[in-house]
Amino acid sequence: MRDQIFKTRLTDLLGIRHPILAGGLGPGVSDGRYVAAVVNAGGMGFIVHVGYEDPDQFIDEMRTCRELTGGKGFGVNLYISRVPGSVEKIIARIPQLVDHGCVVVETAGQNPAPILPALREAGIKVIHKVPGVRYARSVAKTDVDAIIVVGNECGGHPGIYQIGSMVQAAQAPQEIDKPVIIGGGIGTGSQIAAVLAMGAEGVVMGTRMMVAEEMWPSRAYKEQMVAANGTESVVIKKILRDNHRVMANESTAAVLALEEQGVTDFEAYRPHVTGALTREGYKTGNLSTGTYDWGHSAVFADRIEPVEAIFDRLIDDAAAATRRIGQVTLVR
Repeated sequence: MRDQIFKTRLTDLLGIRHPILAGGLGPGVSDGRYVAAVVNAGGMGFIVHVGYEDPDQFIDEMRTCRELTGGKGFGVNLYISRVPGSVEKIIARIPQLVDHGCVVVETAGQNPAPILPALREAGIKVIHKVPGVRYARSVAKTDVDAIIVVGNECGGHPGIYQIGSMVQAAQAPQEIDKPVIIGGGIGTGSQIAAVLAMGAEGVVMGTRMMVAEEMWPSRAYKEQMVAANGTESVVIKKILRDNHRVMANESTAAVLALEEQGVTDFEAYRPHVTGALTREGYKTGNLSTGTYDWGHSAVFADRIEPVEAIFDRLIDDAAAATRRIGQVTLVR
């Protein structure tokens, strides 16, 4: 386990050793065991609230996380949807988050403003995730503690403008006063050092962490990730303005065919993107059907190992990169 070598506004905000967030992964991938491993390794992880249809199972995951961290605080991912009642359901959950040790939430989806007063009253910190600096500007006007900006390289939802992480990492800290965390294609320590050099306070990773031993998806799934070179993904649902970067397979081919036909009724897509298919593939390692978030950083997920080992390699690499920068000769 590596000692702290980077002190940023993010590490101070959350009281963590390293400026690394492990973003919420679904469906139900970021469970209590995995998030606890992230917290114990010196970062912060987020149990995904919408990953559990059974409320009791979500509570069980929080309880597991609390036990495995020895009482340390952890995070929860809250997705704010357009569906009527979404905000009310989230607010009703907040007392449970407090009771079980959640200290920070990663919000995504709609503007978090409606749920901020309740989270503030509960003493929970809020980090909102957006797929572009244009959205970060709006969120920065609210009472969030920090903002995650993800670039086009990210697995999951890179936004409709598909701007790269390198550009956003340089732009966001210049325009946003609140702590900025960068995601999308992040999988090495040298990238962490680069992000910090550009003014951000830390990174968030998703795809890179999918080979962690503490992850419940099957070893067969993880072995396919290890064999990947980062070129396996496609972006689907552009026609629905719900861009989703996933691994290319039979399901994505069917979705892209519907898009080519100009189909805009989501019900036509539902059989190919249902979470049940994806959960089954995670369990069996048969990834021919389902939609698997698959970012470009898959190229860096080169072995199956514990979260702590992944973090140690990242920090060692970040330290080496920082030393290299220090050795660059400045011509005055």
